[in-house]
Amino acid sequence: MKSHLRLIVVGFGLVVVGPRSVCAQQPRDTTALDPLIVTAERLPTVRSASSATVTVITAKDLRERGIRRLLDALRDVAGLDIAQTGSYGGSAALFLRGGESDYVKVLVDGVPVNDPGGAVDLADLTTDNVERIEIVRGPVSVLYGSDAVSGVVQVFTRRGRGGARGEVSMRAGSYTALEAVGDISGGTDVVGYALSASHARTDGIYAFNNEYRNIVWSGVVNTSPDERTTARLALRYADSRYHFPTDGAGREGDQNAFQRRNRVIGALELSRHLAPALEAQLLMSVHAVDGGIDDRPDGLSDTLGFFAYNSVQAVTRRSAELRINAFVTASSGLTAGVQLEEEQERSAANSQSAFGQESSSFDVERRNLGYYVQFRSSVVSGVGVTIGARIDDNDAFGTFLSARGGVVYRMTSSTGIRVSVGRAFKEPSFFENFADAPFARGNPDLRPERALSWEVGLEHALLDQRVRIAATYFDQRFRDLIQYTFAPPDPADPTYYNVAAANARGLEVELGAKVAFGLQIMGAYTYLRTAVIDAGFDSGAGAPFVSGARLLRRPTHALSVTATQRMSRRAHATAVLRYVGNRADRDFTAGSAEPVALPGYLVVDVAARATVWRGGAGRPSLDVTARVRNLFDVSYQEVFGFRTPGRTVLLGASAGI
Repeated sequence: MKSHLRLIVVGFGLVVVGPRSVCAQQPRDTTALDPLIVTAERLPTVRSASSATVTVITAKDLRERGIRRLLDALRDVAGLDIAQTGSYGGSAALFLRGGESDYVKVLVDGVPVNDPGGAVDLADLTTDNVERIEIVRGPVSVLYGSDAVSGVVQVFTRRGRGGARGEVSMRAGSYTALEAVGDISGGTDVVGYALSASHARTDGIYAFNNEYRNIVWSGVVNTSPDERTTARLALRYADSRYHFPTDGAGREGDQNAFQRRNRVIGALELSRHLAPALEAQLLMSVHAVDGGIDDRPDGLSDTLGFFAYNSVQAVTRRSAELRINAFVTASSGLTAGVQLEEEQERSAANSQSAFGQESSSFDVERRNLGYYVQFRSSVVSGVGVTIGARIDDNDAFGTFLSARGGVVYRMTSSTGIRVSVGRAFKEPSFFENFADAPFARGNPDLRPERALSWEVGLEHALLDQRVRIAATYFDQRFRDLIQYTFAPPDPADPTYYNVAAANARGLEVELGAKVAFGLQIMGAYTYLRTAVIDAGFDSGAGAPFVSGARLLRRPTHALSVTATQRMSRRAHATAVLRYVGNRADRDFTAGSAEPVALPGYLVVDVAARATVWRGGAGRPSLDVTARVRNLFDVSYQEVFGFRTPGRTVLLGASAGI
């Protein structure tokens, strides 16, 4: 069996990589430019052999840039945009290739952290205990079901291996920020562990009521009782509280509003090799979020307008997935699976205003059963084909068929071309389906939002694989978009309908180069063109969708350049230049939704790390770190009305043994 299989630790479990020749194609000196990926195919694959567009961010990348928040790690990925409402802890939305903010499935160790219906807030997701992050651009509903419309972001927790070692890191700086992280890991061939705990707090950027704190516990235990069986248990708990003085338009004034959120992520994966080229995997997962908003009257005189609000919300997603990985030949593999998922939400809200008190609540659940199969094969030398399909049977919307196909052609070891096409979907949110509030009524007959996408990409490496250039053209067509309307056809009718449509197309260009004298440069440029094809019910410049207009908060041009200089084995520095072009948005300060244009901006971040004492053989190590965000103190906004942090300096140290 050992002559045919290789067990490689990838993400949250041991998965089969089927003949050794797959890995042998990857020269040792190009590993950093062409790593193994898992998310795109569900089988470990050399990135250049996949028909999908994939970016990999490693723990080393995060460490060199001093990044500890997931949203900061994603900012410089081609085709991806982040929009955060102001200070640290403010709601952070993710847009990929022009899709809606609920069109990206975010996974932690295989566990989806999206709310039912796709929404995900990146504000409190950190990079604690992370081994790497994979970003797949393009439709992946065949493998991941709902929400994977314009892409998937997956975070893999590190695996414990080798002798026991630990590290403690602390840093502090602007806005009274303080961060502390402790890690310990180790293991043998039979069992391994990796544990992490962190605490972060800041007073925020506003003059009052802007404190933010986040506590994260993360742990992984993996075991291999024999060479055919593996198991992995991953748990992550986060407790965050965010105080905000701003209203929905970004105006400051509230003295005591805050949001709390407790998040639990759990995954248990069991893997068993049934034959030399056949593996069965069972993944059981849970994601539970408990939180709400507390905004009491600021005082006895606070009785005008909507002066008080509170809400509680508990959302749970449970899933059991059985998957089979089979290798038909040395270059062909099949993945087939069945997944049962249960979603549940309990929520209640109460608002007080000069017009009286309003309350709403609901307690709903739904189930989804998905069946999928995907086959990947090399037809002839240098040509790989991927084809797959999935059927989802959902309590709320019935059945939906997803499909995906792609071809990759390696003309030479340095040049390749990719073509792929896919159909994906996003289920309605619980609120869109079941709301019973004063100004909103759910529609149980909503269909899923759907997309048809295709792309073609060209990749070329030169100068002995030291330079990699890639360009991808993509085209996405979004249909059956769910729209809210204040004026339904009949006063008793629902307020949500599948009526809008939009297109998004563009070009992504990526560059990776290892220059002389320890200098490495990475670059990403995105040209994006979005347009509303059908505005749906509402009309006028302030409507949610305006025919012919751009989609909101998605820039036409975005560019990032990252330069890392290694001065010696003991010191390195990184500088990131990031340009985000102008974007369309809405101004809510007057109670309406007047269209505005957010101007483009250019910011620079720098980071450095130096080793004071090198550890080893039981000796402790000591590193000093520095990170400066927005070096030139540029004033800009990612959401209209909400200012962002100015120059932020963080200084720290890490001690390990």
